[in-house]
Amino acid sequence: QVQLVESGGGLVQAGGSLRLSCAASGRAFSPYAMGWFRQAPGKEREFVAASGGISWSGSSIDYRDSVKGRFTISRDNAKNVVYLQMNSLNAEDTAVYYCAARLGSSKRDPQMYDYWGQGTQVTVSS
Repeated sequence: QVQLVESGGGLVQAGGSLRLSCAASGRAFSPYAMGWFRQAPGKEREFVAASGGISWSGSSIDYRDSVKGRFTISRDNAKNVVYLQMNSLNAEDTAVYYCAARLGSSKRDPQMYDYWGQGTQVTVSS
């Protein structure tokens, strides 16, 4: 089992920044691909960013197009934490953000992930 706990959400003005953190416990962290997803009210959960496990493809990084150049995913395998730095936020980024883990390479499909955190709310005011 892998337990995931997100933090760092909040209310921010458009153009502002937030950094989300996801702390993992329970298993060795580095082999796991870590993903960030988000879900806005009335919408399906969508992929945001992912980092492959260190054993897979050199820990590849992937982003959805709408966040490229604004969001950065990073991980500290020594601390078992994955981060999502979000800059230049806009109202369309408002959602509950979830981190997720799977053993293996990173994927965009949320159904491919086995472990999920409880989510953290990000609200961007315009």
